[in-house]
Parts: sequence; C-alpha cells; structure tokens
Amino acid sequence: MNVIIDTDPGIDDAVALSVILNNDCFNVQLITTVAGNVTVEKTTKNALKIADFFHATVPIAAGASRPLIKTFEDAARIHGESGMAGYEFAEPTRQPSVQTAVEAWHELLTQSSEKITLILTGSYTNFALWYREYPKDAAKIDKVIAMGGTLSSGNMTSAAEFNVFTDPDAAKILLASELPITMIGLDVTLKALVNQKWLDDISALNQSGSMIASLISHYNDRHVDGWPLHDVNTIGYLCHPDFYQAKRLWVDVITDGPAIGETVADIRAAYHQGQTNVTVVTDINQPAFAQWLKTEISLMLR
Repeated sequence: MNVIIDTDPGIDDAVALSVILNNDCFNVQLITTVAGNVTVEKTTKNALKIADFFHATVPIAAGASRPLIKTFEDAARIHGESGMAGYEFAEPTRQPSVQTAVEAWHELLTQSSEKITLILTGSYTNFALWYREYPKDAAKIDKVIAMGGTLSSGNMTSAAEFNVFTDPDAAKILLASELPITMIGLDVTLKALVNQKWLDDISALNQSGSMIASLISHYNDRHVDGWPLHDVNTIGYLCHPDFYQAKRLWVDVITDGPAIGETVADIRAAYHQGQTNVTVVTDINQPAFAQWLKTEISLMLR
C-alpha cells in the first residue's frame, strides 16, 4: 500500500511511525509534519529522529506552523517539551526537504502512477492547504484515514478532540472534500490501551521495544487501565479492519464559540436527507489490538 503519513510527533505519533516504517505492507513514500503536539520545528525534528532510528530514508517535509485561523495551542504538557519525552535519540543526520509539505504532496501525487492512501495523525492543516491549492490532485487519493473527532466527550474541551480542536476549519475542509474518509476518534482510541505489563513485555523484546516503552511510560495521558495509543489506530485499522466496528455518518465540525472543535454526527439520520460523508470507527477489540502491536514490535529489525 502506497502511503503518505502526515503527523505531529508526539509520543503516540512516534509509535505509529515506528510501526508503519517497519511493516512491509506499507510503502511509505512521504512523511510530512504539522504543528500540533508541539511546534512544527519540533515535530519535524522528531520525525527525522524516528526515521534515523530505523535507518529509513523516506523523504520528510515540514508543513504548517499554525492552524488556518485559530490560535495555535500545543500539547507539550502531555508529550513533553520536545514532543518525545522519555528517550534520548541521536540528533538527526539529515535535514527535511526544501519543499513544503503541500509542495511535496503535490509533486508526489502528480508523478504517481498509482493511487495513494493518506494517513493523518495530527491536525488537518496541511490537508486543507493542499486541497485548496491543488484540488485536482484529489483524484490520486485512494482513501484518507484520519485520527480525530469524537461522538461523545472530548479530551481538549468537554466537546472537542485535540486534532480537530487544533484546526477545526481544516477539519471542516477535510469533511467537505468528498474523499473516502475514515475517522478514528476518541470513542475508539481511548479504548486502545496498553498497560505497564505490556510495556515491560515489549521493553524486553528488542531495542525498538525498549525505545517505544520508554516513550509511552513518559506519556502524560495515562488512564486507570493504561495509556491510549490514539494515532496507532490508523495503522491498526489499515492492517486489521476486523479489529474495529464502524458506521457511515454525516459529521459536521463546529468552528467557533464554546463548542469549537466539536464533531457533530447525525446519528439519528435526521438531517442531510440520509447522506453521509465519513466512515466513523466506533469500537475496537482492544486485546487483539494490543497483541497485534506487540507482534509488530517483536518483528522490528533492531
């Protein structure tokens, strides 16, 4: 599967990158970064560090440094000031592309003879900037898998999930794009938990497991039963859709006021004349997810 992954590492993003860079089912053609968990300078540096850790030569391009309209608010309190607290990576051995994320997307998509899957694990700002400038490129997108949103309560406000809250105007553009979109939100990702025993187990597997366990143990998003690996579910869903339940819905995004960033789903099909615009993943087989991820880590080459 040919993929572009757009990300804001971020501890759970770092785990997602680790998995996708080591799974032969994916041909990662481009990694792009966006401001989100920390500034874009830091997310770009973190993506380079993960790529270097796995000796991956995938092109990496830096993207948007702020949302389209809204004031930028990071999540350093959750991921640490660097965005990847808990492990001392070597300094990157290369620089990001001279192209912006939007330019890199456009070049890759126009030159590709095959359709490409787009994975979004940060805010959707790069998507919105690209889609507004190069809408014809959308013909080369096979599908979009986006971590974000919620059908219930949020983790940034009582109503809003972080990725959508970060740039609700970009989320609105994504949902209006008419592309085949799958949204994996908090209703699922807060169940995608790993606990301390799981961390101990993967730490003993190999150097990769030790690195990932160190990152997760410093992830300030711990719940009673463990740490939710939000962004890894985009990869899990592509590898094992059978682990998940999903339904087609119409989803809108609130872009201002006290509910800014809320994703409002027409669950009763009372509006939009029965139309839908997104596949919303609603549940997960958590034991299967955790075992799959442990197996993925055990197969990593270092």
